[in-house]
Amino acid sequence: MNTLDIRRPSPFVAEVWLNRPEVRNAFNDSVIEELTAAFAGFAQEGELRAVVLAGHGKAFCAGADLSWMRAMASYGWDENQADAARLADMLWTIYRCPVPVVGRIHGDCYAGGVGLAAVCDVLVASDAAHFCLSEAKLGLLPATIGPYVVKALGEQASRRYFTTAERFSAARAQALGFVHELTTPDALDTRLAEIVAQLVANGPAAVRACKQLVQDLAGRPIDAALRADTARRIADIRASAEGQEGVQAFLAKRDPSWR
Repeated sequence: MNTLDIRRPSPFVAEVWLNRPEVRNAFNDSVIEELTAAFAGFAQEGELRAVVLAGHGKAFCAGADLSWMRAMASYGWDENQADAARLADMLWTIYRCPVPVVGRIHGDCYAGGVGLAAVCDVLVASDAAHFCLSEAKLGLLPATIGPYVVKALGEQASRRYFTTAERFSAARAQALGFVHELTTPDALDTRLAEIVAQLVANGPAAVRACKQLVQDLAGRPIDAALRADTARRIADIRASAEGQEGVQAFLAKRDPSWR
């Protein structure tokens, strides 16, 4: 059975539902393989404008599957390194997906689940959700997910939650800037749909360029090379067919062609 439920509510939107509710959507090698393949495929779709990442059942993702962890307990260093590399490739593939990824977070979001949330571009969470970077409780560390979690959660908060392995609320996650939107469980899908609709309404090439811009600018010094790069980018998109159509539509007070 596939570990994912992939849906296409429109030509412009894909939904990826983790589909192992019996184990709170804990991931194993099959989930990693299927997520990597799914997002690699999305990267090739020129018409796609948004991807939703969600989970069936009572939790978004509880981290690693216990049966998978038992198998890993007998691995040597080489097997552990290869296994971790596959997880790292999956996270990178989602993070580098050219269209925005919107995370729908409910229930528990633990360990590797926090990593999945961290590679999303927008996070909408139920106010009943909880987060936990629980690896230290098992004598482990959140190394593979670490670069993305530190970027999304912030260095200072990561110092605390990596080391204490405390559980923290969705409200706390929002206060730290990790979660963008907090809703009641009943309003979660409505707010998610509003954000997806906003993404779809924007210029498709512009949205992709905006996502790429943020990733390229983060942490870079504002020097002459960066100033020249950003000037080139805005010139490119102003001169593009989409850029010209968007400005003309705005001036004429009409919808642009992509709507």
